[in-house]
Amino acid sequence: MSLKTNYITFINLLLLLFISCTPEKKEVVNVPPNIVFIMSDDHTSQAWGIYGGVLKDYVKTPNITQLANEGVVLNNAFCTNSICVPSRATILTGQYSHKNGVYTLNDALNPDSLNIAKVLQKNGYQTAIIGKWHLKKEPSGFDYYNILHDQGRYWDPILRTSENFYKPAEEWDIHKGFSTDVITNLSIKWLEQRDHSKPFMLMTHFKATHEPFDFPERFKDLYKDIEIPEPANLLDFYSKNSERTFEGQTLENLGLRWETASADPDSWWCKYPELPFSIKGMDSITARKHIYQKLVKDFMRSGAAIDDNIGKLLDYLENSGLAENTVVIYTADQGYFLGEHGFFDKRLIYEESLRMPFVIRYPKELKGGKRIDDLILNIDFPALMADYAGVKIPASIQGKSFRENLKGNTPNNWRKSAYYRYWQHYPVRPGHFGIRNEQYKLAFFYGQALDMTGSSNETTAPTWEFYDLANDPHENHNQYQNPNYAEIIKDMKLELVKQRKAYGDTDDNYPIINELLNTY
Repeated sequence: MSLKTNYITFINLLLLLFISCTPEKKEVVNVPPNIVFIMSDDHTSQAWGIYGGVLKDYVKTPNITQLANEGVVLNNAFCTNSICVPSRATILTGQYSHKNGVYTLNDALNPDSLNIAKVLQKNGYQTAIIGKWHLKKEPSGFDYYNILHDQGRYWDPILRTSENFYKPAEEWDIHKGFSTDVITNLSIKWLEQRDHSKPFMLMTHFKATHEPFDFPERFKDLYKDIEIPEPANLLDFYSKNSERTFEGQTLENLGLRWETASADPDSWWCKYPELPFSIKGMDSITARKHIYQKLVKDFMRSGAAIDDNIGKLLDYLENSGLAENTVVIYTADQGYFLGEHGFFDKRLIYEESLRMPFVIRYPKELKGGKRIDDLILNIDFPALMADYAGVKIPASIQGKSFRENLKGNTPNNWRKSAYYRYWQHYPVRPGHFGIRNEQYKLAFFYGQALDMTGSSNETTAPTWEFYDLANDPHENHNQYQNPNYAEIIKDMKLELVKQRKAYGDTDDNYPIINELLNTY
């Protein structure tokens, strides 16, 4: 071989070495994020710690706090109908109850309805829901589901899959253990076995902290021999002279349930922890305080188990390398009264019931430790998920994506007021609708059953309530008759009519509602 040939070969080798060491220019591809949507039942903001309140130093929620520090917290997220089944239907469809047909606890979501799972599934996502469903008919839009039967039970829960959904009850699966733990373990199992070539949306829905507020053995001694602080309006006893216009679901009714279950636990509809319970011989104030202590301790213990399991899910995402490109949301299907106004349960337009606690983490896009004050509704949730997936938001969704809001870029046309309606009428909690803006709240308790399933046919006199949330954040003083607010109330009534028309909730089938509005 000649010297010239050797030289040429040497030069070619240098060129090959240079080319191999030069970084390849790759086209940047936007990989759709995974979505893990975790939702509990009734786990109200008062019991999260990150929203303050009298329980903030007592709740055991380190993983929720971690999510808040690493993500964005919504200070003003609200449901549009504060009851389990309708709120869940809204979260899936992005529609108010009068649009999706799920008004009350007794209604079912039509499997033919368009929901966010179907939208994402059609666009290449794997979809799964594990845990509480409660929408009666078989889930649609999910590649995999494993759902609690009906309301579900805390211990040894019964779950239904596509393989046994239509089979006799004795062929449904029983999973040994505490439901919150079981649901998490099933969720992680699905994550491990999924198709790793596709993005996914996983909905993990806990039964906790719903009544009977149960908890695993590991939290049995949490709060033992500790007196929990009370809300300032715990001793709000209703009377005809009250500024409130209806009785509400009082703690005494919960105490009666515990006493009844104590007498015959096998005949009661659920299994309460740590019975027997009694308030016999106590005066009204002592009895209410006693009921409150049991409720709030059981509730926080149940919530501690949720937090435990959120931690397991976060650990899995981190250890599997999924955390960076996964949107993690934790929320509750509505709020819940923990003794405020002397109440338990939800349903009302009052703040504790109306507010949905909500935290979201997405490391690729969101700066941690932020809080957003914008008014967000549960009709917006599916729009946000579609936006993250890069999918066109269906026209049927009444909400809007709040992706820009989360980044601190609130659109100029973002809503300034939020419309709410509760349909399942009963005299102590009448059917009502109303509107809330940044400072004020106006509600019309129309007191009619209409033709709503599960409602009482006993009507109540229509009443209005109005609250100045800046000066009365706990809604202790109904100011509807205060002349100083007359102009504000007038403007809010006009906005209420405007919102009802915009969302198509005009009661065309129930002319009595508009008659009452015009009369009162």
